[in-house]
Amino acid sequence: MSELSSFGHDHDGERLSGVYGGDGGADLPTVVLLHGAGNGDARRLLTLLAEFVARGCRGVAFDFSGHGESTGALRELSLRRRFEQAVAVIDAQVPAGGPLILVGFSMSGQTVADLARHYGERVVALGLCAPAVYADEAWDVPFGTGNGRFSEIIRRPGGWRAASALDVLRAYEGRAVLAVPGTDTVIPPPVTEAVQDALSTRAQFTRLELPDAGHKLGLWLRDHAGDRRDFVDAVLTGLGEGGWTATKAWVAKQLPQDRTVRGTTLLRGGSSSQMRALALDDGTGLVLRTFVKPFFRRHAPGLLTREAAVLGLLAGQDGIPAPAPVAVDADAEHCDHPSLLMSRLAGRVRVDHEDLAARLDLLAAQLVRIHGVVPDERPRRYQAWTSPERVRARPGALWERAVDVLRREPPEYEGCFLHRDFHPGNVLFTGAGDDLRISGVVDWVETSWGPADLDVAHCSTALALLHGPEHGLGFRDRYEAHGGRPLADGPDHLYWRMLDALHYAPDAAGLAGPWRELGRTDLTAEVLGDRLQAYVDGLMERYG
Repeated sequence: MSELSSFGHDHDGERLSGVYGGDGGADLPTVVLLHGAGNGDARRLLTLLAEFVARGCRGVAFDFSGHGESTGALRELSLRRRFEQAVAVIDAQVPAGGPLILVGFSMSGQTVADLARHYGERVVALGLCAPAVYADEAWDVPFGTGNGRFSEIIRRPGGWRAASALDVLRAYEGRAVLAVPGTDTVIPPPVTEAVQDALSTRAQFTRLELPDAGHKLGLWLRDHAGDRRDFVDAVLTGLGEGGWTATKAWVAKQLPQDRTVRGTTLLRGGSSSQMRALALDDGTGLVLRTFVKPFFRRHAPGLLTREAAVLGLLAGQDGIPAPAPVAVDADAEHCDHPSLLMSRLAGRVRVDHEDLAARLDLLAAQLVRIHGVVPDERPRRYQAWTSPERVRARPGALWERAVDVLRREPPEYEGCFLHRDFHPGNVLFTGAGDDLRISGVVDWVETSWGPADLDVAHCSTALALLHGPEHGLGFRDRYEAHGGRPLADGPDHLYWRMLDALHYAPDAAGLAGPWRELGRTDLTAEVLGDRLQAYVDGLMERYG
């Protein structure tokens, strides 16, 4: 074990006990290890601390008050006091302005988020081990003895969902590792998934599975050297470049001769992947799509390979402004994550209400042109995104009737080329008024072969949620007015509409998340749920 030294720090009338290690310049990163609640303390983290120090980091670990060798009473501790104690220790033990690596276990997942908000760009990496986050109202409440107000708040079902800690993690853009035990009897799986989704939004994220471990990962990493080394390796990957060392090197090799990347901007509005605009030194630009979320990373070889092929096909099509493919690393052989590099198109996503009628007509006409593509080789058959057994709808006769629509074999159809994820969030516009134009159609990873009704259905669902049910119900008429392919009638068309709409029951929060990021904060779960219900009711009345 690397040499570690003890220290004591007086704060708010209490003596906080800790250890530190490492030396060198102030520009060295300092890892701060934060233990969990209950009987947790810094002693179980000393082996992990020594591992980081042996890799050239400074390191600090300490006991929160009421834990280990620190003074104070555990019942008087709170999330706020944990944060304040951590700040006091960091400010005393870490060189001013020096880079920070924050590693938190269980309850300290919340503390890591609080510290990341406080220290901002100083935080170069996060390591979260079976982390918890809590409802904001719990922050000031003393822990008590286990049956008081704090316990009541944190045991409230779903109370953590609006935790501002998740917003902090969504905004974080550095290196982030989430260590997940195979069995966790303390942290509910939805909390872990919410933390994962938040970190996948902007960070260079890795999920580290520890299938044989339980919740107490501090003890597990202490006793399992291989997993401990893997965790430290993951946290330190690409340190200083936000974790993107391999990806940056790969991108540099794909650029035209003598060109360099001048700047990078994370684009908003995506859900399945991270999208970055790369500004080159000659004024041109590229876009990098990166699959970071574990689900999409697993499926990236098929998704990105297909998208690159589709973009190559569309390069020869008139009237379909799609990006041109530059390079693809679908298996992450060269990049930190599976990646696709493509040209950048002008324009922006529009989710506001201005020029709405004109935009809807342009969307309809654009979809007609997409359905007119005749590929040399058909793409894969469409995939259904829900089934009667998978629908999570509100109780009530309307939803029961809607789900019953799907309890049949799919209708016969004449297939065509489908975008399969065509909606306002994947279309770029330029201009306004008479100069309004579609300048780009993006996100071709779901391209399929199937009924035109499915693309019409998907765009209609999105319009109903984004702008109101009447716009979703009326999109078919616009599509047909622009010469679209023949669509099914009555129950057959209703099947395709419900196959799409019921995928988003009960409130479509997943589909609308990127729209809220683009400014549509009015799209609350309640608003979306009411719009979806009104849309489904309208479909049943018109086609049922």
